[in-house]
Amino acid sequence: MLHFRMIVPSGLATAVDRVLDAHREHVSNVIRLPGAGAEPAGDVVLCDVDRVAASELLGELHAAGLDRSGSIAIETVELTLSPSAKRSAASVFGGEDDAVVWQEVEARAGDEVRLTATFLVFMAVATMIAAVGVVSDQPILIVGAMVVGPDFGPLAAMAVGIVRRRWRVVGRSAVAILVGYASAIVVAMLFSLVMVSWGVFPADPFAFSHPATEFIWTPNVLSYIVGFLAGIAGVLSLTSAKSGALIGVLISVTTVPAAGAAALALAAGEWHTLGTSLLQLVVNLAAIVTGGVVTLFVQIRVVRSGVRRGERIGSRG
Repeated sequence: MLHFRMIVPSGLATAVDRVLDAHREHVSNVIRLPGAGAEPAGDVVLCDVDRVAASELLGELHAAGLDRSGSIAIETVELTLSPSAKRSAASVFGGEDDAVVWQEVEARAGDEVRLTATFLVFMAVATMIAAVGVVSDQPILIVGAMVVGPDFGPLAAMAVGIVRRRWRVVGRSAVAILVGYASAIVVAMLFSLVMVSWGVFPADPFAFSHPATEFIWTPNVLSYIVGFLAGIAGVLSLTSAKSGALIGVLISVTTVPAAGAAALALAAGEWHTLGTSLLQLVVNLAAIVTGGVVTLFVQIRVVRSGVRRGERIGSRG
């Protein structure tokens, strides 16, 4: 359930009422405060909306021009107890968590494609941690590097941009990924050279056995499968009301660790390992985006059919 707070100018009052009335099965607890809006001026309208209908309702409010001449603010409702809310929830097919609010998803995606100094620092720090993990053959450091890395945000934004045909978002996401990884590998390479000069790292860390971390620069079909599954889980955590699975997604793929291995190989002149590490990185990135795109396409189909089925069930009740 989502709580809408709208400021409705007088000229749009009829249009907004018409939109809310068209979705009355999914709208409850409607409150109107005449003239309560100061900036912008207008009536304040409050209501609760099922997530399953929120995206379509927002689209119609946008078409009416409310987001341009008035305002719309939305927040999640943790608990609501009322007869109207129960009737509204009863008409929803499946769980509320399954519903996709595309405006919310696109807003999140837009936030993730900004190439900021913080993003670049996190990428560099995560890649350096991964390099230390490879040198010491410590999986716990590899896991830490995966969690610190902020690369899933632009990847998810790219998937959303492809499905929603927001090519500018796709382009900005690609730039963020390319610049982020290129700069992180360069910084981690310089870090590795400094560690070698201080005698902390061996001159060629790949001359030793790495039984716990060798999978990082050894791509195979499982690399793609795991990345694809991680893309599914990550996009589901982005689009649904539940996001607890996202940390597991970050830990399950070897994007940042592969970049750390590539930086070490570049510093040591291990060209074969550099190639396999970069291949592992590319395979995982492509798999995550592909999994995300497929998931979003399926969600569109499933949610639309679920809404129609829910409306039929509600009309029979």
